[in-house]
Amino acid sequence: MDLSDEDLIRRVVDEGDQRAYAQLVRRYQSQLRFSLRQLCGGDQALADDMAQEAFIKAYKALPAFRGDARFSTWLYRIAYNLVMSHKRKNAPEVDQEAVDRARSQESVEESHQLGMARDLNSAMSALSEAQRQAVHLCMQRGFSHEEAASIMKLPLGTVKSHVNRARAKLQTMLQAWREDLVNG
Repeated sequence: MDLSDEDLIRRVVDEGDQRAYAQLVRRYQSQLRFSLRQLCGGDQALADDMAQEAFIKAYKALPAFRGDARFSTWLYRIAYNLVMSHKRKNAPEVDQEAVDRARSQESVEESHQLGMARDLNSAMSALSEAQRQAVHLCMQRGFSHEEAASIMKLPLGTVKSHVNRARAKLQTMLQAWREDLVNG
C-alpha cells in the first residue's frame, strides 16, 4: 500500500522514520533530477548534486513544512532556489570555438534533427531568465501557474505574463519550423 505524501511526512517528523523519507525520495527523485537537468543546462552531474542537496535541505526543513503546497512543489522550490543561487555564484562561460567545432563535425542527417533542437534552445535562450523558468515550470513540468508563482516567488499575474510573452516570442522565432512541419 502506497502511503500519501502527508502520511510519509508525518512518519518522518513524528517518528523519525528514515524509510518513509527514502520513499519520498524515490517518489520524486527522477522528476526532480529531470527538471534540474533542464535548469542546469543539461549538466547531469550538477543536476544530481543539486538534487541531492535539495533532498538534504528538505529533510532538515521537513518539520517546518506546513502543507500549504504539495510536497513536490515545496521540494521543487528548494531545488529551484539552490540552482538560482548556484547560477548567481558561477556565471558560466561559453567556449564558442568548441561549440563551432562540434557543429562542424555533425553529419547532414544529424544536422537536420539537431537543427530544430538547437533552434529551440536558441529561441529559449533569447527569452529572459524569468520567462525561461516560467515556461519550463508550466509547459515542460506541468506545474500550474499558481505553483510556478509559488516556486519562483513571483505574483501570479507576473508568471502568467512571462508564460504568455515567452509563448508569443517562441512562436515567432520558430515560425519557420512550423511551416516546414506543415508543408513537409
